[in-house]
Amino acid sequence: MTRRLSPPHNLLKAFSTTARFGSISRAAESLHLTQSAVSKQVQELERWTGVPLFERVRKRLSLTPAGQRYEAAIRPLLAQIEAATLELITSGDGGGALHLSTLPTFGSKWLIPRLPEFARLHPQINVRFVPYVQGYDFHRPDLDCSILLGNGHWPGAVSHYITGQQVVLIAPPDTRLRHAQDVARFTLLQHVSVPQAWARWCDKHQVQGINPLAGPQLDQYHSLIRAVMAGMGLSLVPECLVRDDIAAGLVSTPLTDGYEEELGYYLCYPEAREHLAPLASFRQWVLAAAKADLTSSPALPARR
Repeated sequence: MTRRLSPPHNLLKAFSTTARFGSISRAAESLHLTQSAVSKQVQELERWTGVPLFERVRKRLSLTPAGQRYEAAIRPLLAQIEAATLELITSGDGGGALHLSTLPTFGSKWLIPRLPEFARLHPQINVRFVPYVQGYDFHRPDLDCSILLGNGHWPGAVSHYITGQQVVLIAPPDTRLRHAQDVARFTLLQHVSVPQAWARWCDKHQVQGINPLAGPQLDQYHSLIRAVMAGMGLSLVPECLVRDDIAAGLVSTPLTDGYEEELGYYLCYPEAREHLAPLASFRQWVLAAAKADLTSSPALPARR
């Protein structure tokens, strides 16, 4: 008889949970089993593999070197099985899980405040956030779509513009700027991913005699907004990210003529996933939300 190469799932779950807590009793509590049942399952796995997985050190269970390697290998697999099972259970009626990655500032400032409405309209869809550093890898099996900042062109991806091209100059409250040239008196805060923003702004407003590339560089718009609040200088920020802060008086917009960037926030996904029901629902909703947001926002310069 050919021996199975994969042990039963319940044995693996008992082993991984015990390894995580370092205790049979705590693992039993987490799994809603008796201590005896968990202990027998761990022992059965050790007999099944023929390899000691635990050793007792000062009344606490500790993984053997082989146990450490095995647990590190099976932990993500168990998580994938649980995620796939949950997605299967909730997959009826166009539902299921939507694995989404988004840039942190856009997520916290624009997307998440609107997600309750999406949940109300589509209670059968479970939105799960994938770390944003993985949002450019469209070959990942656990990534359905990403919200990225760029010009709309990413290899292997379909993209839809959401918002973000309308940019405003923000300053600390009560900052007085009568003319665009007055920015020369202030520190210009830079976004590392949009290094030419101030150069384009100065060119549009015919500002001369300053270095538009000088100034502290920060890697997120959230950090730039906080730096302006702290009085560090001026920044160019997508209006959609800072609207609430302007309304609350936390920052000011002393020059109100606006500015349009070439970059914006886009919903991106592999073409092969275009017909996923949760993604189709999310795409329709987020684009409609962006359109409604544009009509309700303060007057902005016309799109090119």
